[in-house]
Amino acid sequence: MQREIDEFRDIVDGEWAGGHMAGRRPTGEELTRALQVLITRQCVYSHTPGIGRTYDMVRAYPTFFERYFGSLGYRLVVSPRDQMVALTVPADEARYDGVFERLRKDETLVLLALRLLWEEALRAHEVGDGGVVETNTDDLVDRLVAVTQTPPPEETRLLDILRMFARHGALRLGERDRTRRVSTLAILPGIAILVPDSYVRDLLLWAVEAPPGTSSAAGDEGAEAVIDDANEPAGDEPANETKTEGEDDV
Repeated sequence: MQREIDEFRDIVDGEWAGGHMAGRRPTGEELTRALQVLITRQCVYSHTPGIGRTYDMVRAYPTFFERYFGSLGYRLVVSPRDQMVALTVPADEARYDGVFERLRKDETLVLLALRLLWEEALRAHEVGDGGVVETNTDDLVDRLVAVTQTPPPEETRLLDILRMFARHGALRLGERDRTRRVSTLAILPGIAILVPDSYVRDLLLWAVEAPPGTSSAAGDEGAEAVIDDANEPAGDEPANETKTEGEDDV
């Protein structure tokens, strides 16, 4: 990674041949933080709070980020239309980093329902600016029950799951109506990065074929519902990459 190290220094020193960032050039600390943010968040937007100038830095120095993450086995996706930058894993690439996150069954099914709601809105031309689909937790629960034919997680558990996926750029959780016990929900275009098409097919098959009596309550793990930091589904069938119109591979 000597080339990437040299480019890191050149960016900080203002000598990067690829151009300059508008305004103040990034410090070494800011550039390091941007790399860490993308690794931990995976999908970030121009409006993502608490990430400093990460989005702007990726847009200003795309080839540096592409080469850096490419050396780690990731692919950088830039979507100017959605004002999103994200990391994904090429479907045909083997993984050796050993960093995995095992999702519980209820987490996996909520992720599936979010992807289906976003896809249905896309097909119905009901997607708002920036690829955002506005909905609420009632609609999510209805879709979850319709797909899985099992009781949904109780409200507190559901909100915990949604907050977890919000940190990875899948959604934005809004205000809760205490009377109706429903929360507004904005599904973000990063859901297509986290849940590629082949993963949707695998999850639907798994949900339908789950053994009778299998609970979706907290504590049960989804058999085969394994997602690494780039959220590539585990299993024999590789995930197809999903790109919405306007996304660019840098």
